[in-house]
Amino acid sequence: MQYMLLIHEDESAYMGENGAAVMEATLAGHMKLAEEWHAAGVAFSGNRLKGADTATTIRYENGGEGTLHDGPFAESHEELGGYYIVEAADLDEAVRWARKIPIPGKGSVEVRPVWQD
Repeated sequence: MQYMLLIHEDESAYMGENGAAVMEATLAGHMKLAEEWHAAGVAFSGNRLKGADTATTIRYENGGEGTLHDGPFAESHEELGGYYIVEAADLDEAVRWARKIPIPGKGSVEVRPVWQD
């Protein structure tokens, strides 16, 4: 079964005088995880997303056509920064993989099954 691992993190962790080092360390952690998946024969894909300031959201209230807003929908300090789609036997295995995703500072990883026909 496929699971999407949605990476929510505080983008401010990558700013300031240590920002470049934090980014480098985080990317190294993602590369290490990709190597683990490859070695374990786990099918996966994923992408990093551009910053939340590039997001556009269509917000719906009471039906209607929706209104267009700049930025992410959620009122939060954690933005969706990227995602992976992994092949896992069950939720427990998907969660074990999700726990290995590097998150500098505050953040979360949402694990959600992909709809299968």
